[in-house]
Amino acid sequence: MNAVVMDLTLRGLLGRRRSVLLVILPVLLLLLAALIRWASGGEPLNTVNLVNAFAMGTLLPLICLLIGTGVIGSEIDDGSIVYLLAKPVPRRTILLSKLVVAWGAALVFAVLPIVAAVEIAGDDGGRLGAAYGVAAALAAITYTAIFVALSVVTRNAVIIGLLYALLWETVLGGYVPGVRNVSVRQWALAAAERILGDRATMWRVTSDVSLTAALALLAVATIGAVVLAVRRLQTLRLTSAD
Repeated sequence: MNAVVMDLTLRGLLGRRRSVLLVILPVLLLLLAALIRWASGGEPLNTVNLVNAFAMGTLLPLICLLIGTGVIGSEIDDGSIVYLLAKPVPRRTILLSKLVVAWGAALVFAVLPIVAAVEIAGDDGGRLGAAYGVAAALAAITYTAIFVALSVVTRNAVIIGLLYALLWETVLGGYVPGVRNVSVRQWALAAAERILGDRATMWRVTSDVSLTAALALLAVATIGAVVLAVRRLQTLRLTSAD
């Protein structure tokens, strides 16, 4: 890791206008959680509906998209990445440093708000909070790695990422059986299902993938995305036309 690169990345991520959404989306989730708590009195099933439909299905991938494309995609688009690549720092180190910042930001702006929303909306002895906290963390790691890699591979990362997050993960991944097997959200929910045990079926926190397979798929997707991003960054050449 390189502390200077991490500091510059964090400043760039939080200094852009899109960072406002990193605050607005979690606040919206917390407000919805408070509304559900007021309307239902803390019924866990209503909490699950909120988290499955909005938090895990929409908010988490969107925030990871904003973060993943923000830590490096913007620099590639405006050409400022050339100044960083010209420094005597291995490109692998640059990518991994940015990825660590992205993971930390995803934890703060996505995972922790989801856990807080669960507790506000209504939990059962902390079980749902723990289950969704683990699931959100696993999904955030993979989502962020995928979107960082996407930013290095293409300049249309935001558009492609939006289509992936909203269409594949939210719509198809939530309701189409075949797609559910190759959905990051469903892989992460396998961990939540294992943590909840017998209560998972009652609260409808289920996944079509076994925990072992889910963890293996998450690891393969994350490592594959990181390797792809590193190799693409190592061969990246910015010309004056770019």
